[in-house]
Amino acid sequence: MPHDVIVEWPVHCPYCDAPFTLLLDTSAGSHTTWEDCAICCQPIQVSVTTTLDGELETVELGSDDDVL
Repeated sequence: MPHDVIVEWPVHCPYCDAPFTLLLDTSAGSHTTWEDCAICCQPIQVSVTTTLDGELETVELGSDDDVL
């Protein structure tokens, strides 16, 4: 069964706790990227893990001091 390549994922900023939705591209497989919070503009490290068939498995957020 096909799955969505772009997944909406609700999260909270690790700095200001503002809620927002990430758009995650699961076609990139497991990867780490950076997004800026739309409220406080702090850099958020986003670690995405996918299964072997490309389905979203986990999403972890961290501040620029965290090691994910």
